[in-house]
Amino acid sequence: MIITVGNTKGGVGKTTIALNLAIARALAGKDVWVVDGDRQGTAQTALTIRAESGRTPMVACSVYSDGATLRSQVQQQKDKYDDIVIDAGGRDSTALRAALALSDLLVVPFSPRSLDVWALADISNLIAEARSMRDGLRAVAILNNADTQGSDNKEAVEALADYPELEFLDIAVCRRKAIANAAGQGLAIKELAPKDQKAIAEVESLYNRVFASI
Repeated sequence: MIITVGNTKGGVGKTTIALNLAIARALAGKDVWVVDGDRQGTAQTALTIRAESGRTPMVACSVYSDGATLRSQVQQQKDKYDDIVIDAGGRDSTALRAALALSDLLVVPFSPRSLDVWALADISNLIAEARSMRDGLRAVAILNNADTQGSDNKEAVEALADYPELEFLDIAVCRRKAIANAAGQGLAIKELAPKDQKAIAEVESLYNRVFASI
């Protein structure tokens, strides 16, 4: 299964989501390959820290920020893995476009902020373009860096109606320091000590919904 976590808007937490999905999948006994399609290489840095700390299971990771390279490498190696998680985006790039052409599922994290919601128009256009060239791409949006209270979450979700290319998964992962701290150490949230049970519950709900949706 090839899953891309992407958005043309930066700062929405796509790398954190990609890491949590990939590591949780590896903890479930799957052979997982993370493809970092972002030229900043943040996912690779996190997984290098994980490997150097001796944490198991180790998760394979490669960086391909060029779309042609990403496409050819994934096509050549996809049968070696149970799941491939591609971290792509932050801008409209050749890597993101290549990832959309290869993926079974696109997960689009977005934050409950006006600029983030408006930016969904760009990724929606890319999804429509990818679907015009191949069938089978499912695209779901998840609320990330959500507020723990207030009306912004609800208003952001309601605004998704303007983007029919995206299906909303009824998931909200709140802005929690523990989630960021875990990712910075190359850990899934459930591996971090001390435990943040609310953060764990939110991310596990995300994991279950994403893989149940495929």
